[in-house]
Amino acid sequence: MRTAYSVEKVRSSERALMAQGPEGVLMQRAAAGLAAECARLLGKVYGKVYGARVALLVGSGDNGGDALYAGARLARRGAGVSAVLLAPDRTHAGGLAALRAAGGVVVGADEDRAEGVVARAGLVVDGIVGIGGRGGLRERAARLVSAARDATVVAVDLPSGVDADTGEVPGDAVRADVTVTFGTYKPGLLIDPGREYAGAVRLVGIGLELAADEAELEALQFAEVAGLLPVPGGESDKYRRGVVGVVAGSARYPGAAVLAVAGALRGGAGAVRYVGPAADAVIARFPEVLVSAGPPAKAGRVQAWVVGPGLGDDAEGLRDVVAADVPVLIDADGLRLAGQEAVRARRAPTLLTPHAGEAAALLGVARAEVEAGRLSAVRELARRYGATALLKGSTTLVASARGPVRVNPTGTAWLATAGSGDVLSGLAGSLLAAGLGARDAGSVAAYLHGLAGRHAADGAPVSAQDVADAIPAVWREVRRPG
Repeated sequence: MRTAYSVEKVRSSERALMAQGPEGVLMQRAAAGLAAECARLLGKVYGKVYGARVALLVGSGDNGGDALYAGARLARRGAGVSAVLLAPDRTHAGGLAALRAAGGVVVGADEDRAEGVVARAGLVVDGIVGIGGRGGLRERAARLVSAARDATVVAVDLPSGVDADTGEVPGDAVRADVTVTFGTYKPGLLIDPGREYAGAVRLVGIGLELAADEAELEALQFAEVAGLLPVPGGESDKYRRGVVGVVAGSARYPGAAVLAVAGALRGGAGAVRYVGPAADAVIARFPEVLVSAGPPAKAGRVQAWVVGPGLGDDAEGLRDVVAADVPVLIDADGLRLAGQEAVRARRAPTLLTPHAGEAAALLGVARAEVEAGRLSAVRELARRYGATALLKGSTTLVASARGPVRVNPTGTAWLATAGSGDVLSGLAGSLLAAGLGARDAGSVAAYLHGLAGRHAADGAPVSAQDVADAIPAVWREVRRPG
């Protein structure tokens, strides 16, 4: 499990650790890890550290100290290191002395040569603002960062200008190729838009002690997903494995029903029941599906329902489903039609799966507000609707009333294709029917869906049906890694 902690939790753990050891030991650990990663990158680009040009953008906080001590280590290995100081009167004194002793050059950010120093560097280290920073880069810092357009950029702990707790980017920010973060991941490194600015993230251990149940964010990895996948036993039959009902599609959107059923058939449940006007299209594609022309309440036994994809304005079936005493996944048109009070009144688990536009409508805010603050949006959806919320997007988030928000690490931009969300809904609904809780079903479905998108695309455009067809292969991959 990859976990991320708030700035407050990180600061508290740092203070506790600093109280136990010599002054400056944490910074030295961080600087050593930062210097090692910089040396690796220089070796990759230049074949050696000796003679490489390195520019440090140094602010007034501890990140600036980390950068200076790391720069001193690189200078001792023969790199030409220059530090550009954005706050000369508040620069970390020990780090500055170490850099000068190692032969590094110091330049004020206001000097005419400062931008040239940055522009000529092959590697630029962003030590402008630490994890406690708020707001975008100031104009002088932004100019220096823009001068690094041809260099490899390494951010210290977090790209300057990115909010560590939320991933929000309220103004100009550093776009790093690599971020070296210390002690633990920060939420802003894993959630867009901040994730896009972080590049590849390298974690350097510095000895922090953080409780798993205090994490703000967590990301499932192969082992956790494999442990959650439903596996039939010797006594299993289709009903013991779970039956998922799908209420989807309309005369205008029959394909949504087909795609939701495609996802459901590959999600681990023993059978799929379909209720809706697209029965002929569903049976033509999947003859194993059980279809019903009547209302959902009379369709037969199910362990979970999926409702909403392509539903149009038909709320009749939706009312039956929302009233059912089994887990329910509500997507697409169902989100618009269900109503907050009806969802909150449910006693069985509910999983909502909006994209940013649908989430904005549910919350009564602009779409841009959701996209800029995805973490706060998914938390508010879960709170307001008394449900588990899965916010689809470049970094899919899953939030419920308890536990850290989960972020999915497997997504790909190729999944931004019509019908992809319908497949995800069917897949998650099938996992609900197979016995997973709403939080686990949403998280595992997003993980498999992301892997399937990568597998199907392989660098080329894909359709939603391609994604559905790739699910069995990635299921096997997760079950038998390596």
